[in-house]
Amino acid sequence: MWEKIKTEWGNWVNITPNNALYDRALIWLFLGLLTVGFVMVTSASIPVSTRLNDAPFEFAIKDGFYVITSICACLFFVQIPMEKWEKYNILLFFFAVACLVAVLIIGKEVNGSKRWIPFGVMNFQPAELAKLAIICYFSSFYVRKFDEMRTQSWSFFRPLLILLIFGGLLLQQPDMGSSFVLFVLTFAMLFVMGAKLMQFLVLGTGAIIGFAILVLMSEYRLKRMTSFMDPFADAYGSGFQLSNSQMAFGQGEFWGQGLGNSIQKLEYLPEAHTDFVMAVIGEEFGFVGILFVITLLVLLSLRALKISRESLIMEERFKGFFAFGIAMWIFLQGFVNLGVASGLLPTKGLTFPLVSYGGSSLVIMSIAIAILLRIDHENRLERVGHAHIKE
Repeated sequence: MWEKIKTEWGNWVNITPNNALYDRALIWLFLGLLTVGFVMVTSASIPVSTRLNDAPFEFAIKDGFYVITSICACLFFVQIPMEKWEKYNILLFFFAVACLVAVLIIGKEVNGSKRWIPFGVMNFQPAELAKLAIICYFSSFYVRKFDEMRTQSWSFFRPLLILLIFGGLLLQQPDMGSSFVLFVLTFAMLFVMGAKLMQFLVLGTGAIIGFAILVLMSEYRLKRMTSFMDPFADAYGSGFQLSNSQMAFGQGEFWGQGLGNSIQKLEYLPEAHTDFVMAVIGEEFGFVGILFVITLLVLLSLRALKISRESLIMEERFKGFFAFGIAMWIFLQGFVNLGVASGLLPTKGLTFPLVSYGGSSLVIMSIAIAILLRIDHENRLERVGHAHIKE
């Protein structure tokens, strides 16, 4: 029995289990987070859906549609060979830029931000596509300029220029949270490809100065930075959302109040089914529920890192950089979302991957999962091919 358990565990943590042509653990983690998200969005959205449209399950039905669409998108994009992503990365890059420009012109304004382009039953958020596009573009760029990036200090100015273009367009919406994610992704991908220390110092220093200027120049950003330190100092003003979020976590204690029994979701906590869905999970399922969701997210990120590591070992640099970028994106966005909801970080409008309500976020993140599955699948086929050659 113990030998069987040991063997199964070994297959799970192994870089490429040889008994399947796809990563089964990655699929179950993906479906697990989607299921948790659908259940919690349904629970958290009933009060606001009832108030807005007198239809308690309207947001739940929409989220169910988004989940089904996401799974279909995953099944479609997993069929695309990675050579196509590498070959056409520049088209994806320019399409993302065009969408970021278009949203400023024809975008739908919500709460003072123009971040969505209406498309029938779903509002498309170009910022989500931009994250995938910049990971794809940098993965290709770092392969083409691999030796140059590792030896010449000035070579990082082109990635910096690309980052400034995306960041500048995102800040016009404004969306400082997504700008921060793009910067950290760029920084992390420079690290994994072995860039020079001076490049990190210049990029890091410039980013700190830039974010400081942006915060000081904007009154509402400055209020967000100061209110998260003590949200109860202005609990009915700038600290309203965060103070109610922290009360939700506190009321959940260890085991939670039970599914559907959240008090804060009853119009006390704004955006309970989107950016602050983790607070509702904390109130209804307590520390145990939060730990469960974090475990799923961390395991998903680790699977992506293992796929990245395998690709780099096999000298498939584009695949390795792409998988690493997706792993960092998943983990970073989950970390920031939970940090915001718990009060560890200033308030940012970022969803929790595969859990929060939002069609664009769910679909684009599902495409990223499909890419991970495709990379893993191609790696397994290559290993089988090498094994046959040796025989």
